[in-house]
Amino acid sequence: MSTNVGKAADTDKRDRIVKRVAKELRDGFYVNLGIGMPTLVANHVPAGVDVVLQSENGMLGIGPYPLAGEEDPDLINAGKETVSVLPGTSFFSSAESFAMIRGEHIDLSILGAMEVDEQGSLANWMIPAKLVKGMGGAMDLVASARRVIVAMEHTTRDGKPKILRRCTLPLTGVSVVNVIATEMAWIAVTPEGLVVEELAPGVTMEQVQAATEARLTPSPSLKSMA
Repeated sequence: MSTNVGKAADTDKRDRIVKRVAKELRDGFYVNLGIGMPTLVANHVPAGVDVVLQSENGMLGIGPYPLAGEEDPDLINAGKETVSVLPGTSFFSSAESFAMIRGEHIDLSILGAMEVDEQGSLANWMIPAKLVKGMGGAMDLVASARRVIVAMEHTTRDGKPKILRRCTLPLTGVSVVNVIATEMAWIAVTPEGLVVEELAPGVTMEQVQAATEARLTPSPSLKSMA
């Protein structure tokens, strides 16, 4: 596979995931978008839906990514990417930002992950023996947000499952994830285990299970991912 073809395939995966996750946004929600793929959700807020996007570095009211040539280097999200502002955007200290998060004022947190397991536990902040810049706000977000969605590719770049029976990397949170969204499926974390509620077009339940270490159960109302 050429480099360009590989990049296009990666972009298609990310677009499928973030567009599906964006459909979970509701009027009046305060939403935190994690570093990486989740930040792309800002470009896909459904028309007519009024949400407020929060960044833990001290910003409330994040807009879509700026157009080329319109970037302001002083306007960045927690991942140090340039962002745009909307009418009413406010700025504040990290202390106030984490007071919002720890005070349970975030309706929805959308994060990436290295691993998720069938208990809804999440590992997304470090790999042992590799350089770690810091845990960021993920631990606070998964402990305090009213709902947590993990948006990630279904497998690693070498095809290994990222949805496991038990996480092997240091945990960000225990039993904190509500939904796992990948390019293959929309998977709910329930007391009975992982339930596949939607399959991506052209993907079978057998293919999803083959790419997953944890046991999956199809929902009685299993449908195609919009």
